[in-house]
Amino acid sequence: MKVTVVGAGAVGASCAEYIAIKNFASEVVLLDIKEGYAEGKAMDLMQTASLNGFDTKITGTTNDYSKTANSNICVITSGIPRKPGMTREELIGINAGIVKTVSSNLIAHSPNTIIIVVSNPMDTMTYLVHKTTGLPKNRIIGMGGALDSARFKYRLAEALGAPISDVDGMVIGGHSDKGMVPLTRLATRNSVPVSEFISEERLTQVKEDTKVGGATLTKLLGTSAWYAPGAAVSGLVQAIACDLQKIYPCSALLEGEFGLSDLCIGVPVVLGKNGIERIVEIDLDDAEKAHLVESAAGVQKTNGLLEL
Repeated sequence: MKVTVVGAGAVGASCAEYIAIKNFASEVVLLDIKEGYAEGKAMDLMQTASLNGFDTKITGTTNDYSKTANSNICVITSGIPRKPGMTREELIGINAGIVKTVSSNLIAHSPNTIIIVVSNPMDTMTYLVHKTTGLPKNRIIGMGGALDSARFKYRLAEALGAPISDVDGMVIGGHSDKGMVPLTRLATRNSVPVSEFISEERLTQVKEDTKVGGATLTKLLGTSAWYAPGAAVSGLVQAIACDLQKIYPCSALLEGEFGLSDLCIGVPVVLGKNGIERIVEIDLDDAEKAHLVESAAGVQKTNGLLEL
C-alpha cells in the first residue's frame, strides 16, 4: 500500500506521521515544491520509526511526481493556509490553480489512485478535481466532515464532562464556518441522546463552537490547525487501505442524494477499498434539511468563482 501526500507543511507532515504510526502502509511519499523540504521532513519522521515502532517507509521529493507512481491513495494538502480573519473561501484563487495542477500530475503517474482533498475551500476544491480529472466519483473524496465531526465530539465531551470515547456525533454540510450542520439531535453519549444530559441552550453553544472550530484555532495559532486535520486524513486513508467499510462524513459528489445535485458537500459515506462505497442518506428533520440546503447554496456560490 503506497500513499502520497502532496504538501509537506504542517498538515501534510502530520498526515504522513499518523499514517506511518498506524503501520498499515508500506510507503508514504511526501512531495513539496520547496527544495529539500519534503526530504527533510521525511528524514526527520523516519528517525522516529524505531522510537514509535513503525515500519512504514517515508520518503520525500521536491516536485518529482515520478516518485509518486502507482500510489493507491493520494492526499492533496497543498495550497496556502488560512490566516486570522480569513475565510476558507478567500483562498480559492490561488489554491484552485495549485489543486488543478497537482491532481493532474498525480493521475498521470497513478491513474488508478483514490484522491483525498484537504486544500481549502475544501468542498469547492473537491468539486474542481471532479470536473477536471474525469475520475469516477467514488475515487474523489473531500476530508472536511471527518475533521468537523471530531471537533463536534470534542465540544460535546467538554459540555458533558464525559470521556470522548463515550461520545458520538456527526457534522454534515459544507466545510465552512456558516455551512456546517452539526447534528445535535442525533448525537449520543453511549447510545443515549445527549439531550438527556445537557440543556438545549448548552447544545446550541456546542453547535456554534463547532462551526467556528477552525477559525478559533487559526486565531490562536496564527495559521490553520494541523494535528486534527492530519489525524482525520489518516482515518480516511486507513478506512480505504484496509477496506474497513467505515462510515465517515466526507465531501462527496451528489447526484440527487438529499435532494442535491452537481456539488460536493459533506454527507455520511461508507469508505472501503473502492473509496466511497456508497452514500448513506440518513433521515433529517425539517430544520436539518433547511440548514443543509442553505449550506449547499453557499457551496454553489463558491463553486461559481471557479474558472473551469
